[in-house]
Amino acid sequence: MSHDQNFKNLILDYPREALAFFAPSEVADLLGEVRITPLRQEQLQERLGERFRELDIPLLVEWPDGRRAAVLFVIEQESEARRFSIHRLIHYCTDLSELCQTERVVPVVVFLHGAPRYRALRLGSDRATYLDFTYIACELAAVHYRRYHDSPNIVARLNLPNMRHERSERLAVYAAAVRGLTSLETDPERQLKYLDFIDIYAALDDDERQRYSQEYPEEAKAMTSFAERFREQGMQKGEAAVVVRLLQSKFGDLPETARERIEAADPETLLVWSERILTASSLDEVLH
Repeated sequence: MSHDQNFKNLILDYPREALAFFAPSEVADLLGEVRITPLRQEQLQERLGERFRELDIPLLVEWPDGRRAAVLFVIEQESEARRFSIHRLIHYCTDLSELCQTERVVPVVVFLHGAPRYRALRLGSDRATYLDFTYIACELAAVHYRRYHDSPNIVARLNLPNMRHERSERLAVYAAAVRGLTSLETDPERQLKYLDFIDIYAALDDDERQRYSQEYPEEAKAMTSFAERFREQGMQKGEAAVVVRLLQSKFGDLPETARERIEAADPETLLVWSERILTASSLDEVLH
């Protein structure tokens, strides 16, 4: 998976937090009881053709009570600012505006490295301006990490390694990002997923990892223990899935209660049940 894809997943997993962090001027009073929906990629590919890029992320913000018209946020992420094209962004925004039949479009570009050459584009003559386009630019490398060191916004905390800091602060930045992940996200799968995200963008070398274990022993131990526990749980889920498939193959569809018992069973019990399948003549004979 590319780094850019990891970044896209972050926005899709935490759209509310992403908008609050990347476009604060637009969403300060906007994110109450709203519904945020990513536009379907297959629809965009079909309608926009080659102009659609998978790394562009359109989020539709709607008010269920209809008190305000929907707003379409178009988020583009660029690892290198020199690759950014404001002309391409204009095309994309106007295409989406036509596709979604709305003029309420907010373009947002997140730059990981460097500053963009163009922050606005005006087309016209000496008499008048006929196109006046700008966008929200979030330059992560220009934001000092201390500003978000203790932020309650998980998208901000996970991006601490992408923010401005001294070489001597790398371990402190990494530790702050990990603490943000463990305190703000309780789902174990996402914790492991975004520990990888932090690792990718922090890019600590072997010496720094060793120093991190020495200088931040509690954080390092907690994450190591968590990763091992998660892998064990993953192995147990795999074993349970095998037992379910074997039982279905022999006895047909399983009652939901039986499936729940299997998924909750420990590895030793799963092994006993898998051995019974060979000689059992009924589901009850296996599970009891």
